[in-house]
Amino acid sequence: MSTQQEISDFLASNFPQSKCTVDAVGRGTATIRHKITEAELRPGRTVSGPVLMFVADVALYVAIFGEIGIVPLAVTTSLNFNFLRKPSADADIMGVCRMLKIGKTLAVGEVALYSEGNPDPVAHAVGTYAIPPGVVVRRPAQ
Repeated sequence: MSTQQEISDFLASNFPQSKCTVDAVGRGTATIRHKITEAELRPGRTVSGPVLMFVADVALYVAIFGEIGIVPLAVTTSLNFNFLRKPSADADIMGVCRMLKIGKTLAVGEVALYSEGNPDPVAHAVGTYAIPPGVVVRRPAQ
């Protein structure tokens, strides 16, 4: 299991272009924040779909790290996305991830995305990550 600070440091050094920050990490959970600027908006003043997908993908990556440790070569194998309502142009996007299953080779989780301050989700994603060969998935004692 990796700490919030360890994961934040890893993301900052390996993905310096990312605007995502880690608000929380737990056992198989993560909350990610993405500050929205004019650059992420599309016509109609809504947050672009690729930004929402990016936040969901990062939330999954971080939640996996929170459970099994930092595994840089874990990669997305699928991401199913549902857009539910228009996100606010004036609020951070929050991605709240819950892992559904972490096995030896695959990890599956779901992410609810929100405009900060609004309890209604703007999108929902389900994603699968491949865990690279040779990684031994050990779970902390409960």
